[in-house]
Amino acid sequence: MSAQNGITQDDEEYLKEIKIRCPQCSTNKKLKIPKKVIDQSKQLTTISIPSNLCCEHSFQAFVDKNFIVRGYQKVDFEFSHMEFYESSEGSYDTENFTSKPIFQQIIQLLRDCVDDKEILGSGIFTVEGKVLYSSLPQTTLFNTIREFEVRSEQHLISLKKMYLELDNSEKFISTIISFNGLKFNLVLMFSFRTKFGMGNLHMRDLLKKIEKIN
Repeated sequence: MSAQNGITQDDEEYLKEIKIRCPQCSTNKKLKIPKKVIDQSKQLTTISIPSNLCCEHSFQAFVDKNFIVRGYQKVDFEFSHMEFYESSEGSYDTENFTSKPIFQQIIQLLRDCVDDKEILGSGIFTVEGKVLYSSLPQTTLFNTIREFEVRSEQHLISLKKMYLELDNSEKFISTIISFNGLKFNLVLMFSFRTKFGMGNLHMRDLLKKIEKIN
């Protein structure tokens, strides 16, 4: 996976511009978001907007498959990153996972582990590459989706763990987790300072916390 082969802010083939409005102060902002994330969803995609991206407030926007914002929600906590995840309506088998309280608990664990020093972002994907939750940077998110899609097409989805290093020396570790007979890819992204050994310890610690709520 190469960051040099990623997308740019001006690449209209992969990005779609939407207009958001803060539900508290009515500040407007145009954002470019990955088309793939919206296209994959059967219902609504929730986009969590961190403070200082649009204005001083954190809030959520609900976007349909036509890239139309259908509503907003104020939040009682701060987002540190822009987040994408499928709304609880879900689709096909993933509804058994995304509609359960454990899904929100796992999202909170992922939020808590991101610290901007070692762990830069996180995500949950189906083995085919469908985004269930992500706080990964846009370029890394797109490349991650593509990586899982290629591996699925090549029938490499039985691969339990994956270690990748980007051109800028940032690290990427994914591992398979199972719930109710369904398999998902859990992803953590690390800074260039973090060695794979330390990244593996962070992943193991996260898995232990997830096991306690499973």
